Amino acid sequence: MAATGQEEDDIDHYDVLCLPSGEEGAALTIEQIEKAYRTQSRLRHPDKRPDDPNATADFQSLSNSYKFLRDESLRRQFDARLRARREAAARAAAAGVKRRKAVSDLEERESAFAAGQPLDPSEAAKREDKRKAADVKRELDEFFKAKQASASGAASTSAYGDKKRATAQDGVKTDKSKILKVSWDGSPDSYTAAKLKELFQKFGEVEDVVIKTRKSRCRGSAIVVMGTKEAAQSAIHNHIIYNDSLVPLTVAPVQESGGFPARPTQTHESKSSNIDGTGFSDLEASVFRKLQEAQKRKQCG
Repeated sequence: MAATGQEEDDIDHYDVLCLPSGEEGAALTIEQIEKAYRTQSRLRHPDKRPDDPNATADFQSLSNSYKFLRDESLRRQFDARLRARREAAARAAAAGVKRRKAVSDLEERESAFAAGQPLDPSEAAKREDKRKAADVKRELDEFFKAKQASASGAASTSAYGDKKRATAQDGVKTDKSKILKVSWDGSPDSYTAAKLKELFQKFGEVEDVVIKTRKSRCRGSAIVVMGTKEAAQSAIHNHIIYNDSLVPLTVAPVQESGGFPARPTQTHESKSSNIDGTGFSDLEASVFRKLQEAQKRKQCG
């Protein structure tokens, strides 16, 4: 009787007859299968193995597999099942290779980071750009919240006070082309909102000044909203006035696209301020400069 059920799922009938399996087994003729059976019958008959307690069961398995492969319908189904197993195994192997490669790449990057080795310049630049864009967006969100709170009557940090900002409500939208980012080295208390307003009024109307609260004790920053775009442009291009101050200022615009503020060209007077004009920390500016240098080296190479 042909093997069925669980036996069909677990037994390779070609292997039982010591025949090649897979596609090669599926191509065998009935004559080749019969020849293999006769050969194995002579070798594995229980009479030839009187001392083997498993001889009878083995010979029965041989007979069952032979009968199974002689049935063309059962054999076609069996060949299809073996083919499906091989394809599934190949897919699993390919997935395993991809998974191992992904893990290997991740471990390699982590090892490089732990060892202090730099990332690929292009990848590092992308990560740094995303981080800086997120910082600028967060700062602008804070500013607009303060503006909205002020418009609705809530307490905010405005032209004549450094109070904590209240929760923002739906309020006024400000043209970003009128917004300036201002930063300076030294104590954050070197400038108050009133002092900055007085200084920037030389270029036109000042709508608002927001002193940003920072943990750093050696650097300060603020956001100044001019009355017009022209006044903002005038304030950006008059570096000499800021550098004549006891504590030099660096002023930069906030781009409409939501990206990074433009890096102003430093004059001879502004070099002494040691500020890049973006409002980011010295460490961030240093990383940004290094990424630029790496990108230039890559282009030259």
